[in-house]
Amino acid sequence: MKLNEIVQKLNGKVLHSKINLDAEVKGAGGADLMSDVLASIQPQAILLTGLCNPQVVRTAMMADVLAIVLVRGKTPPVETVQLAEKEHIPLISTPFGMFEACGILYQAGLSCLERPVSDQDCFAS
Repeated sequence: MKLNEIVQKLNGKVLHSKINLDAEVKGAGGADLMSDVLASIQPQAILLTGLCNPQVVRTAMMADVLAIVLVRGKTPPVETVQLAEKEHIPLISTPFGMFEACGILYQAGLSCLERPVSDQDCFAS
């Protein structure tokens, strides 16, 4: 599925112009904890999240995330948009909540690109 199809299916708003909307997307994952993104989201996935601070872009860079979709119609601070643009990471906002946005993409045939984590991860201090 191409990124432009995802934008369309999610009634998305592209938040900066330095992106390739023809990029092929193989799957997605949703998380609000950036430690979960680093532990479980596979490279080249799109990340659906409710976080909109610059840290989400930095984490996406480290996790080799293809694009970030902000759920619940969130508008990120200017710093987040500027960092995403500088790093050429598409930043998209959708009016849908996390559950619904993930469901729409899954139903459209997008694969889950989340790895399972061990029970040990829940008890780490």
